[in-house]
Amino acid sequence: MQVAALDNACLHWREDGDPNGFPVVFANSLGTDLRVWDKVVPLMPEGLRLIRFDKRGHGLSSCPHGPYTTVDLSRDAEDLLDHLGITGCVFIGLSIGGMIGQSLAASCPDLVRGLVLSNTAAKMGDPEMWQNRIDAVRADGIAALADPILERWFSPAFRETDELKAWRHMLTRTPAEGYIGCCAAIAGTDLSEASADLRLPVLAIGGSEDLASPTEIVRGTASLIPGAQYSEIAGVGHLPCVEAPEQFAALVGDFIEETLHG
Repeated sequence: MQVAALDNACLHWREDGDPNGFPVVFANSLGTDLRVWDKVVPLMPEGLRLIRFDKRGHGLSSCPHGPYTTVDLSRDAEDLLDHLGITGCVFIGLSIGGMIGQSLAASCPDLVRGLVLSNTAAKMGDPEMWQNRIDAVRADGIAALADPILERWFSPAFRETDELKAWRHMLTRTPAEGYIGCCAAIAGTDLSEASADLRLPVLAIGGSEDLASPTEIVRGTASLIPGAQYSEIAGVGHLPCVEAPEQFAALVGDFIEETLHG
């Protein structure tokens, strides 16, 4: 187990693949931890240094008192990459992880050579919606919201599998303060202008059954960024890395190959 003691948080991280390979960094979604990438990592091409981390308030990372901002989360990622000596990576961000990636690429272009935006957008929802979620978690805990959250995360077919129980446990064991802090970060974020100024290879990935980040907002964010590609995986929800890891890894692997040799 590896933990980086950074200026503003202690982040739990994990490394797989070739320690001398091209760096690929994964950032997880709200209510999950770095295990959300477990099915994808073994399918990635050889010769890559694969870094995963739990953002603050999630998994085994520390949970500073909130609320957080996307700038806070982006600086955590920047500090982690500096700690690991990483520059010029491909950054793969899922949901709020994609917001972190957009912010990091805008503020530290030397750190990000290519960007994968999975089931995310420059702006997700409105402040009132997120405040209602924060109030509900404060009143009754995350478990009270688990069913509707899982309906937004996964396709109807996946919700019939036994695996759903493990994702419920991961969600409900997320520290309430960390979950609320990241909800506040999403509520206060609109990266439309910053992302429109990005000039790097970008792949956006949507899931046809995603009720948390509908395909139109993922596609709309891709349209802001000159040259960005958009790919959609049919029959999956908000976490295609879980429901369709082979398709997800193939899209990302092709994108990395193009980024390195294009």
